[in-house]
Amino acid sequence: MTSEEIYDQVYAMGRMGRRAALELSLLSAERKSAILLAMASSVRTNARLILEANARDLEAADARGIKGSMRERLVLNGERVEAIAAGIEQVSGLPDPVGEQLDLVTRPNGIQIEKVRVPIGVIGIIYESRPNVTSDAAVLCLKSGNATILRGGSEAISSNMALAKALQEGGETEGLPEGAIQLVPFTDRESVRVLAGMGEYLDVIIPRGGEGLIKAVVSMAVMPVIKHYDGICHAFVDRDADQEQAVAIIDDGKTQKCSGCNALETVLVDGEIAVDFLPKLSERLEMRGVEIRGCEVTCGILRGAVLACDEDWSTEYLDLVVSVKVVDSIEEAIEHVNHYGSHHSDVIITRSDERAERFMSMVDSACVYHNVSTRFSDGEEFGFGAEIGISTDKLHARGPMGLVELTSYQYRIRGDGQLKDGGRQVGL
Repeated sequence: MTSEEIYDQVYAMGRMGRRAALELSLLSAERKSAILLAMASSVRTNARLILEANARDLEAADARGIKGSMRERLVLNGERVEAIAAGIEQVSGLPDPVGEQLDLVTRPNGIQIEKVRVPIGVIGIIYESRPNVTSDAAVLCLKSGNATILRGGSEAISSNMALAKALQEGGETEGLPEGAIQLVPFTDRESVRVLAGMGEYLDVIIPRGGEGLIKAVVSMAVMPVIKHYDGICHAFVDRDADQEQAVAIIDDGKTQKCSGCNALETVLVDGEIAVDFLPKLSERLEMRGVEIRGCEVTCGILRGAVLACDEDWSTEYLDLVVSVKVVDSIEEAIEHVNHYGSHHSDVIITRSDERAERFMSMVDSACVYHNVSTRFSDGEEFGFGAEIGISTDKLHARGPMGLVELTSYQYRIRGDGQLKDGGRQVGL
């Protein structure tokens, strides 16, 4: 397609999305729930077509040499399609945030000021690889009263189109407005540039993917961007840690699902316990097939460790690889996390509440943990239902983004003829 054709088509989607957003803002919570249940039913009814589309994506991925965790993210099967449908049903039962009264004040002059939660409007979402994001994003945006324009990656284009079609067509049977869920049907990079410049139709844009994609969107966007950067997550094993607990937490954080953005990538160990603790950790990780890339002190203790380079401390492996560094103090650990981390999720493992509070107060991340696996950084685990992503920003959303994070607020002011200057005379 030519640049002009891409521009025209994406802008047409923007206009349609804006009209749909106005209609969505008027839907009751009951109507939105009915639409979502119809969407879940449509996903089940169209499961065969969705899986056939996914098979085409996987065939193309194999031809391109896509392997490992990248390919795993693409895979759909009967169980995963059912999980998508069940997830939609779960969101349908969540409390509707739209219309929630956040505050109500009556001023001395009788004016009543109400603060109410409202939809953002039209949300653009640019993402890579994972077909389930098509459903998660569309469903959460709908429940929170927003229209959405989706732009997935080339790796999953057939799967994304099949899912988006099932969602929109299923929802329309219960009153989903036309254009409420739209998927850009091509993957030219030009479409990202056009979306990022479409400020009159997109209220916010959310990129989900690698650092290169996110930086590109940020550099081009004329509307607010909610960023989901890499998950370079850390565990700091304090000198006062329960060492068996520390081994278990690190094992879970690294190996339960190493391709997740909330998986551990770096372990920092207090020098006072390194000689005693590192062999215990190494034994467990070796059982899991994890490669350790360590600092010089770590390699001196663990003969099987590979010497880390500076790049390792800022790498999101998404694989069975972990970097390990021995630090002299909690201050050094905090400095390392804030310098090399991605402000996603980090944990301190210690029996000292005082040291835990110090770490949690000084580490500048969306989620900070004390004696808990970082794998809990997830919208469902937080009780939000499905999530749109995990924001590493500070405004307006931070951490797992559920329904509430997809809304804004509005002041509604009511009175009975009050004037700013009630005593001003006319004509004098």
